[in-house]
Amino acid sequence: MRIATWNVNSLKARQERVEEWLAEKQPDVLLMQETKLADEAAPELAFAMAGYELAHHGEGRWNGVAIASRVGLSDVIANFGDGPVRRSPGADAIAEAIEAEASEASADEARMISAVCGGVRVVSIYAPNGRALDTPFYRAKLAWFDRLARWLRESCDPNGQLAIGGDYNVAPEDADVYDMADFAGSTHVSAPERAALATLRDWGLVDAYRLHHPEPGKYSWWDYRAGNFHKGLGMRIDHMYVTKPVADRCAAAEIDRDARKGKLPSDHAPLYIDLAD
Repeated sequence: MRIATWNVNSLKARQERVEEWLAEKQPDVLLMQETKLADEAAPELAFAMAGYELAHHGEGRWNGVAIASRVGLSDVIANFGDGPVRRSPGADAIAEAIEAEASEASADEARMISAVCGGVRVVSIYAPNGRALDTPFYRAKLAWFDRLARWLRESCDPNGQLAIGGDYNVAPEDADVYDMADFAGSTHVSAPERAALATLRDWGLVDAYRLHHPEPGKYSWWDYRAGNFHKGLGMRIDHMYVTKPVADRCAAAEIDRDARKGKLPSDHAPLYIDLAD
């Protein structure tokens, strides 16, 4: 069973590339992030023609997560089961609301969807970016990770079949960025963000990619600007965190760097894991 995750950076813009990648790599499940679509605009027919059921959780031109599966798709949960999200009014308005109400951050954004596919509870997540330290956006990011951890504690079993893939917007270790000196004082590498991922691991999750690739210099995201992809200036911020029973089945894990090449690519590359029966 192959489970993949990919921040497609607009499913509408990248639909053709996604369909080509599905045909080439044949994942059984594809978790997508940053679809930037409302649910009614989700391309269910296109995925059905490719042999996949689609579950989509979106709000319009921001965020959006989805699961495409050819091994069944049931028991769908969106937004941690906390109810519908609003039509995103824009990040500034959301940040103001967070500051004014001290509410759980990003609760009104489409950033989480989960389903059971092929006997595995899969979760597609798109963590907030955080923008800059000491801002409401950064505090929103940490609060969102707190919400994810609470959902795990309340709703999931570390001894079950669970895989959480997506754009975590955190590089867990210094080896996950090309040069830590260039990230001093910035998000994605701060101690509280890394501690948030450590909390997930302490609960019982394993970084599946690192099971097969302990070496540094492996990245999943490269800025579009200044030819960073070709210079190798990237970050590993897309992850597949799995419970130990799934980790025990994990026979391979790869980042498909080739998918970042060519015409109109996402700034992220897809990551996939292969599970033994």
